[in-house]
Amino acid sequence: MALAAVVTAALTGCGNRGNAAASTVGPESRQPQENSAGKVTFDADSAFKYVKAQTDFGPRVPGTEAHRRCGAMLAAELKRLGADTVLTQEATVTAFDGTRLPIVNIMGRFNPEAPMRVLLAAHWDSRPWADSEEDETARLKPIDGANDGASGTGVLMEVARQLASNPLPAGLGVDILMVDAEDYGTPSDSPRQDEDSWCLGTQYFIEHMPYKPTQLPIYGIVLDMVGGRDAKFHREYFSQRLAYPVVNRVWAEAIAAGYGDRFINSTGGAITDDHIYLNKAGIPTIDIIENDNELTGSFNPTWHTLDDTIENIDPATLGVVGQTVLNTIYNTKK
Repeated sequence: MALAAVVTAALTGCGNRGNAAASTVGPESRQPQENSAGKVTFDADSAFKYVKAQTDFGPRVPGTEAHRRCGAMLAAELKRLGADTVLTQEATVTAFDGTRLPIVNIMGRFNPEAPMRVLLAAHWDSRPWADSEEDETARLKPIDGANDGASGTGVLMEVARQLASNPLPAGLGVDILMVDAEDYGTPSDSPRQDEDSWCLGTQYFIEHMPYKPTQLPIYGIVLDMVGGRDAKFHREYFSQRLAYPVVNRVWAEAIAAGYGDRFINSTGGAITDDHIYLNKAGIPTIDIIENDNELTGSFNPTWHTLDDTIENIDPATLGVVGQTVLNTIYNTKK
């Protein structure tokens, strides 16, 4: 997934389960308004089909045939849906263990000439090892990554379908970025944990962005593990610290749409994910990610296990996240 990793107490001052102390930091309540957002409806079943289309290829580990074919499908589908421009970044990066990984970042641009832009991102690769399996013999197997990777990408594909059919507010453009090699980070049992071993595609992207330094997106949203059953989304710690106004914007939209039981108004875990690097590049970006599950205290129980399959994806969760993202976009004025 995008986990990347739960940040330790030594790095963040969080609790030993990787969670910041819970605090209520609610957005100002925004009443539903008559605007273009109310006319754009997210189709959760369509998003689910996009998740399944990815898992049908099998594990999307960089360098595999399943990875190559899935990447080609995503780029072609963005073009078919009507993205004004589809860009691909092909590169080779070095993993923590010295493995050379062929990666592809894929971006679909809508209204590319607009001076004001929003960036939506998710990773489309999947974990090469099921290193959270209790059975040691299963830990070397790759995972399907239905939630950890495919769910965020599936939501973005349905968002792209809606953007192509519903004109954006005047002066606004949206870039949908699917990043690679997010989930090739240090195994959990490694004696040395390297935070920068995660999010390799995003680290490459920020060094080769298709933006002028003075024309960066006004905000970004990363989606990761957004398909778990009955998932609840707490305000991620680094999102709060680095892009507090964006968290407020998104959580206010969720609450206005009636999703206050899913978008929880308190701080959750501190996660190393793609948003960290986008913030470093000057794009205030948040992470919508299940990070305080009631059973685990952190991620969904299927995280980095062989149970991260399409059978454990909840279309209702995809719908809550997707509609919130669409409402945020279509209510963006500055």
